[in-house]
Amino acid sequence: MATTKLKTASVLAFERKHANSDAAMFAGRWQERSNTEGWQAIEVQQKSVRGTISNRLKAAIADDPLKLDAEIQKPNLQTVDTAALPQDSDTLKVSFTLRVLGDLATPSACNDGEYQQALAEVINGYIEREQFTELAARYAENLANGRFLWRNRVGAEQIEVKVSQLSGTDVLNSWTFDAHSFDLRNFGTQAAIIKPLADLIQTGLSGKSFVLLRVEAYVRLGEGQEIFPSQELVLDGSGNSKKSKFLYQVDGQAAMHSQKIGNAIRTIDTWYPQADTFGPIAVEPYGSVTSRGAAYRQPKEKQDFYNLLDKWVLKGETPSVDNQHYVMGILIRGGVFGEAG
Repeated sequence: MATTKLKTASVLAFERKHANSDAAMFAGRWQERSNTEGWQAIEVQQKSVRGTISNRLKAAIADDPLKLDAEIQKPNLQTVDTAALPQDSDTLKVSFTLRVLGDLATPSACNDGEYQQALAEVINGYIEREQFTELAARYAENLANGRFLWRNRVGAEQIEVKVSQLSGTDVLNSWTFDAHSFDLRNFGTQAAIIKPLADLIQTGLSGKSFVLLRVEAYVRLGEGQEIFPSQELVLDGSGNSKKSKFLYQVDGQAAMHSQKIGNAIRTIDTWYPQADTFGPIAVEPYGSVTSRGAAYRQPKEKQDFYNLLDKWVLKGETPSVDNQHYVMGILIRGGVFGEAG
């Protein structure tokens, strides 16, 4: 039982329980997706273009026709990475593996035995009550709906996702889903279809068995269409690079970062205050969405991970069931959560 003397450990860390690989990208024909041995790896290419000046200009230039004409005549030279399907291929294949790990109640680092015991009681109590049922179903749905495809999903004619349970080189089970049949804003609309996969993920999170999945998505885009690997963050701020966009590649093959795949899998938080407006977001301690520049779980509203966890462990104030799912989702995500300072 939590006591008022109990304090958050200064060192507290959890390993992520979804260990996914980078996603490799291949090209082939939609009719040949049952036999992909001949599918070719998509290479990242480089091209240079002469772009136009399209950024917002200062009023002194924009309001003067002569200065504006002089400005737009300046060449906007760009060298960028690009990736696309070959002209004889109409389908993108995205493939990665995912291990689902258990033993959530044991942090990877904690320097306070009393706090660790209290935290373990909270986590084990949740597991006993909820059995990871809701979380596993949402993770399974994010595999089935192809959310991990990100921009590659937009405008696709057809999307088929195949999830296989592996043991060594053997395939124990496999499931095939039509990604377009799922609603990206609402979970649970295809509960019966994803239940076998959700049950398997549940056994992995519970630590009852080893779970390794291979996920393969087939996206019918059209011959020669551009595809979208992850974009690399350029940390060299000197401005000496001749290339303005770098795409992620592994040994020359276009790929997506494991972090980007993981973010999509854990995009399950519909329990934050503005969820009806903005839809699911990735589980983050402050509900942060960097693309919008917003944090949807503000500490002042006591809806962030740290406030909810501290009340639960230190004061014995159990959050709502929805926020219990959220807190456990953060621990499954992993991270360093020790007391500040």
